[in-house]
Amino acid sequence: MLDGMDASTAFAKKDQIRYLDVREPYEWDSGHIDGSLHIPIGAIQNRFDELDKEVPVVVVCQVGQRSALVAEFLATKGYDANNLEGGLDAWVSQGYPLVSTEGPLGGVVDGWPTDDHGQRLDGDTD
Repeated sequence: MLDGMDASTAFAKKDQIRYLDVREPYEWDSGHIDGSLHIPIGAIQNRFDELDKEVPVVVVCQVGQRSALVAEFLATKGYDANNLEGGLDAWVSQGYPLVSTEGPLGGVVDGWPTDDHGQRLDGDTD
């Protein structure tokens, strides 16, 4: 199992690493780490070679589950990959910024699919 990287370490190393955001496009549009590369998890097997093996990668998603899978995959391909512990929820809770496609202030949206009434399709009502 790969080690994770906490938000404060990932922020402190921002000039030495590459952030890879694996969330869906609507999540990315709402808010992402400035300068990060966006490759949705479903496209990673066909696009991982867009990453430079010489630069460590911190993989991010909303809470760290999808990014953990991608970090493990990248490690098998020879990348120095880390999972952002707690995902962007932890990043934002530490006060670190996100940008959006609409402007400088971004936010995190729930990555769970919902029905036409806004109810999560996994049955959770939170």
